[in-house]
Amino acid sequence: MDASIAIVGPGSIGTTVAAALYEAGHALLLCGRTAREQLVLEHPDGTVVVPGPVLTDPGAVDSPVDLVFLAVKATQTNAATPWLRALCGPGTTVCVLQNGVEQVASVAPLVPESSVVPAVVWFPSEARDDGSVLLRAPARLTVPDTDAAHRIRDAFDGTRCAVETTDDFTSVAWRKLLQNALAGFMVLTRRRAGMFSRDDISVLSLAYAEECLQVARADGAVLGGEVPQTILDGFRSSPADLGTSILADREAGRPLEWDVRNGVVQRRGRAHGIPTPLSDILVPLLAAASEGPG
Repeated sequence: MDASIAIVGPGSIGTTVAAALYEAGHALLLCGRTAREQLVLEHPDGTVVVPGPVLTDPGAVDSPVDLVFLAVKATQTNAATPWLRALCGPGTTVCVLQNGVEQVASVAPLVPESSVVPAVVWFPSEARDDGSVLLRAPARLTVPDTDAAHRIRDAFDGTRCAVETTDDFTSVAWRKLLQNALAGFMVLTRRRAGMFSRDDISVLSLAYAEECLQVARADGAVLGGEVPQTILDGFRSSPADLGTSILADREAGRPLEWDVRNGVVQRRGRAHGIPTPLSDILVPLLAAASEGPG
């Protein structure tokens, strides 16, 4: 019997995941804030249409499901709590498709009877004005090598979304966080990836990435000294118009994930006694851009 699967938050990441699972024949329960008849994913090889509807009332859920993919932004986790309560039970595995290194700490208290699996998302997808999602490159997830995470891997077996397991999830999650942290500069300048071609921005980015690397290592991540340059090179080689989710939120006037992407570096740095002079400047600016006043 096919596992029962729910997607909470059918935005760019949720739509990508839903399309991969739907193509593989899984029946899906789509849950979100906005009612829609279908989800549409456009990718380099064509288009996938996932039939809805997208439910908007958690009261419409009559029993827990086996797998829940939580794909809302970290700023929306609390608002998604009614969905988690309706969908989760003792046998449920919740895969958290969010940025940062604190997914389990933030979600596990909301689903005390369920297993929570953090995931690192490695694909560029963008929501478009018409509600469709554009996937620019192959989809890939990384999860810990645990029994609960194997349920996630098995669900994606044979799909267009590859799932890899690792016995050092801390290092993988921090590696992605360094990449996300640098994207904070895009918010403050309201520029896309092309901005990293500037020499002055490159110097600043390397210094900030190295600050983040020190904190990551203190937090248990095993990352080489080449990582900051590798991340910067990735931005510099990307299409000049490549955006990021936090930039899209800034342009739309939505709350920003500044705390899980940048604030965590400052917080963990203080906890480990590591100076974070660049974070001490960047984090207040991102917080003000997100929350005001003014």
